[in-house]
Amino acid sequence: MSNQKTLSGRVAMITGASSGIGEAAAYAFADEGAAVVLVARRGERLRALAGKINDSGGRALAVEGDVTDSGRMREAVEAAVETYGVLDCAFNNAGYATAGVPLHEIDDDVFRRTMDVNVGGVWNCMRHQIAVMLRQPSGGAIVNTASVAATRATGASAAYVAAKHAVLGLTRAAAADYGTAGIRVNALVVGATRTEMMEEVLSQHAELEERFAADAVQKRMASPSEVAEAALWLCSDRASFVTGSAVPVDGGATAV
Repeated sequence: MSNQKTLSGRVAMITGASSGIGEAAAYAFADEGAAVVLVARRGERLRALAGKINDSGGRALAVEGDVTDSGRMREAVEAAVETYGVLDCAFNNAGYATAGVPLHEIDDDVFRRTMDVNVGGVWNCMRHQIAVMLRQPSGGAIVNTASVAATRATGASAAYVAAKHAVLGLTRAAAADYGTAGIRVNALVVGATRTEMMEEVLSQHAELEERFAADAVQKRMASPSEVAEAALWLCSDRASFVTGSAVPVDGGATAV
């Protein structure tokens, strides 16, 4: 049996990396041998995370930036290539969620922010990531964070449900466009996960906690590391024949 790590020698870009699923992915990908390019708005936290990974023998580069800024995401991709030579995989995980407000009461600014981060952010990242991967003989792998809200109404806001449906559409379209170029694109259909963002939602709408946990057949929320492990698998060669897929990491919420 080979002792080689799953992502040994690979370079991975991870957005939303300063907390939650993105932070868990940063550790998981680095532990499996990848050089990780970490992207998030909160630069101080991001640099601290990169420092911990580097101090423990891994390789990490912090790039402060907002995924809604296309130019900054281009610079993040360029930084990955300039620092490590290639960009083998990407986990486009940055998101913004709201809940507990019916459609007609959602503020215009909240709707725009929800779409800009969740949809525009994935668009901005993929267009620059794919441009680099097309120049590489090895292609690449991209994973986008969708949600159970990409398949049905969940209790999250209508804006969030719409945004995550769009993420799934972008994922499938990109998989179809670039499959023959050796670029795989998949999405995670993530169930309720105990992240910093989730805790913020629950602090404002405590009644949703029971509903979110009840949606899963396991009757609990996921930990960020459980979702990160699925992203790692999809980015690895072990998922070499998986593309255009919506992979549930939801405790069975979409099974019933």
